[in-house]
Amino acid sequence: MRLEQGRSLDWLLIGIALLAAFLNIFNIWQEQYANAYYTAAVTSMLQNWHNFFYASLDPAGYVTVDKPPVTFWVQTVFAYVFGVHGWSVILPQALAGVGSVLLMYILVKPTFGQTAARLASLIIACTPIAVAVSRTNNIDSLLVFTLLVAAWMLFRGIRNQKLPWLLGAFAMIGVGFNMKMLQAYMVVPAFYLLYLFAFKGAWKKKLAILAAATVVLVGVSVSYAVAVELVPQENRPYIGGSKTNSVLELAFGYNGIQRLKGMSRGGMGTGGAAPEQGQRQQDGGTKPDRQQMQQDENNTSSQQQVQQAPQDGNSAPGGQQMPQKGNNMSNQQPPQDGSNMPNGQPRQAGNNGPQGYDPEGKGNGRPGQMPEGGGGMFGTGQAGPLRLFQSALSGQISWLLPFVAFACTGLLAGLRRRRELTDKEKETLFWLAWLIPGMVFFSVAGFFHHYYMIMLAPPIAALAGGGWVELWNHYRDRAGWKKWLLPAGILVTTAFELYILQPYQKQIGAGWSIGIGAAGLGLALVLVLVSKKQKLTAMAGMLVLLVAPLYWSATPLLYGDNSHLPQAGPSQQGFSQRQGNGGRQGLSVNDKLLEYVTRNNTGETILFATTEASTAESYIIETGKAVIAMGGYSGSDPILTVEKLQQMVANKEVKYFLIPSGSGSGGRGGSNEVMEWIRANSTEVPREDWQTGSSQSSGPMGRGNENVLYEVTL
Repeated sequence: MRLEQGRSLDWLLIGIALLAAFLNIFNIWQEQYANAYYTAAVTSMLQNWHNFFYASLDPAGYVTVDKPPVTFWVQTVFAYVFGVHGWSVILPQALAGVGSVLLMYILVKPTFGQTAARLASLIIACTPIAVAVSRTNNIDSLLVFTLLVAAWMLFRGIRNQKLPWLLGAFAMIGVGFNMKMLQAYMVVPAFYLLYLFAFKGAWKKKLAILAAATVVLVGVSVSYAVAVELVPQENRPYIGGSKTNSVLELAFGYNGIQRLKGMSRGGMGTGGAAPEQGQRQQDGGTKPDRQQMQQDENNTSSQQQVQQAPQDGNSAPGGQQMPQKGNNMSNQQPPQDGSNMPNGQPRQAGNNGPQGYDPEGKGNGRPGQMPEGGGGMFGTGQAGPLRLFQSALSGQISWLLPFVAFACTGLLAGLRRRRELTDKEKETLFWLAWLIPGMVFFSVAGFFHHYYMIMLAPPIAALAGGGWVELWNHYRDRAGWKKWLLPAGILVTTAFELYILQPYQKQIGAGWSIGIGAAGLGLALVLVLVSKKQKLTAMAGMLVLLVAPLYWSATPLLYGDNSHLPQAGPSQQGFSQRQGNGGRQGLSVNDKLLEYVTRNNTGETILFATTEASTAESYIIETGKAVIAMGGYSGSDPILTVEKLQQMVANKEVKYFLIPSGSGSGGRGGSNEVMEWIRANSTEVPREDWQTGSSQSSGPMGRGNENVLYEVTL
């Protein structure tokens, strides 16, 4: 592999980078809290180094978020510099999206050439789900950037035959593991394959180096988990999302095998369910799957965008204080219309509708109904080999997959004639080894969200960009049957894009389908019928294939972002979340509740405790005070026992509890015994003392038990 020689400025690349910056960054300053679950953690992490290291959800250091901390360390640094705002915690991911565009150019150009590199950069810049997730504070955009840095180090190590770069590449995958755990390992087969094919040396030496690289990979991956496990559990937060207070169990359970097999759908029990499972029942029983799916998103969609109140600067007691530079929230007061109650009310629908709920019938369900089948429980289509080509997913990532198939055919057409692989063939196999495991996973997985598929964006971009150049060369040189691959690829991909567009014609009109279909068909016919081979015509055919993905990528700007469950496409229209900017809705704190528990605090370190994170997060962000979710994200983490709660009360750590009324509420915030102990040893605070407006309830869409404020009276 030859090293890149030129250092001249590529103005087309600059234009592509500016396009990516516009798509990823424009209007993110309209975001108030982004994904409030993660923003609450950043708010808490700013308060002391203890919270910072563990990525504690709350200032009290009670429970962590359900992901490793590296991404949140980066977000906290940005929040320290710019203050805690929606845009400040989104900015690292938006910049990572732009960085990924530039890295694609750097990775592709040395082997495939400048034209291929430009196309690869443009394609990833126009990948809808990549844009959608980069405009949020979810982890995936920064993860992909980290893995592309790892790929760059691998390529550099192979080209220079330098061991440190190779080891560094595998170390970067380990860093990615500490962002989103096993998702980072999707690229490991590709790294192994390219190393074995491209690194020179005797096989014994190569295997020894590979073993060393694997040790580095595993060592960096588990370094954080080991550091946490060495700390006594009583001296650190509970590991959110785990059943055993273990980072490794979180990695291989909730963030590992459960993603492939899917979550159990039974009753909640005592912490038996993991966060995002969404089964927040109050009776501990079971419900039909379809009702459970609806309940999941009703409780977890997009409440994050709530009005901001002034932050008083109070921090949780204990721990070394970090400077609070710039940590000021907006002075905008929340509306006092009775809707600004503490959670217990369901989260409002995001702009893509509930998880698994298909408002327009784009997935496996009819309009307004839940999708059919286990694989479609989160709106991700029916599991199977054609899942990525179903309407539920294809508009997010799959636009160019047919062209990639033709491109790989052209790129690997010479394999049978030669024993020695060329650099193009080696790197083609690398990108295929990145793409295919990801496609297999998303085709069969029982539980994932649309935005996880950003993992497929780099290999699709590289193979489509590099493949276009190769197909053009075959076409120009009249290379037998291979000369037909370019027009055939454009024609088949145009037909597939028309299939993706068809369900949306009522929303966006038939003009898109007519224009793209006519242009794609016309340019393919020109390539077939006109004897004079025009590169401009071939390039126009490729660019036509990017028109629809570019529009899909622009929809988060046009219709508003969904920071909790990011998606792109016309189906986002009508579900905008921005309050005052496209109708974004959310819940804010109940000022009357906040005033009551603050005024009557007698030295307790925790302002009040509630069942799950959706209730606590807005109070944490707006006040910086310790409000704890007794059961973690979904209320199902088995954190509390009666004995531990008694000790907390005796130590004057907490005396107020906002929990559902009535009996049988196990699974939210702890077992039935914990809930019953609170009710048996507390007095109910009169509603008129703390509640604004009408009564609130804890079930989905207002169903279920009402939330009640209890004061322990030991």
